[in-house]
Formats: sequence, structure tokens, C-alpha cells
Amino acid sequence: MKISIGCDHAGPELKNKVMAILKERGHECVDLGTSGPGSVDYPDFGKAVASSVSKGETDRGILICGTGIGMSIVANKFQNIRATLCYDIFTARMSRLHNDSNILVLGSRTTETGLALSILDIWLNTDFEGGRHQDRLNKISEMEKVICNG
Repeated sequence: MKISIGCDHAGPELKNKVMAILKERGHECVDLGTSGPGSVDYPDFGKAVASSVSKGETDRGILICGTGIGMSIVANKFQNIRATLCYDIFTARMSRLHNDSNILVLGSRTTETGLALSILDIWLNTDFEGGRHQDRLNKISEMEKVICNG
């Protein structure tokens, strides 16, 4: 799987750990920044990852900021994006089972590293359930068309 990953200044350490695991498991990583602790604007990195997934340039994405809230807001502005802020195993599993999440959002200041990596594992390895959940996603897609096309 080809996965884009981005973070703001709160996330480089976790981003690097996540990328190491992804590569170890045979995934292709597209690092869209940032790489250091200098203050940056999270919308720039949220946009880069969400755009790459929305356009089909990458299969999925991962975003990291201090709480994950800002990145979630940014990413979900893009058509066909289902970015989910996951903070435990249950939310990670449900984000894939019921919502077919294509962007995982993590809060580096709110989620301990070991838990974040467990969340990543569940999110990567849980398949979408489909069925009635697909019907709901289809409704969301229809709403996006109306909103984006006026």
C-alpha cells in the first residue's frame, strides 16, 4: 500500500516511528513533512496528505499534530476523504469497519506512543465491513457532490 504521511511541529518523532513500521511491513511511504520542531502551520501538511489521497496518488494517509483535531478538520474538507481521529483501539477498529477511513489522524501530545502504534496496527489491518455502512458512505458522497459543485 502507498501511504502519504504528514505532521506539524508536534509530530516528527511519532511520524518517524510510524514510517519505520510502515516500511518494515512493506508499505511505500510518501513523507510530506514536516521534519523538525520549528513552528509550522498544520493546514499546509493536512492539505498535502488529504490532497494526495483524494486524487488517488496514495491509497491512504496518516496525519499527526498535537491533538489531531486540527488535522482532522483540514483533511475532511477534501472530497472522498474520511479522516478519523483515533485515540484508542476501539475507535481505530470502528473507523475502518464502519467508515472505511482512508486517513488516520493521531494526536502526538494526547496519545502515548505505544498506544499510537497499536492504533496504527489495527487501522492498517482492519477491513471495511461494507453493507449498510457502504450505503451510508454513499450518502456522504452524494452530499459532497452537492456541496462541492454548488
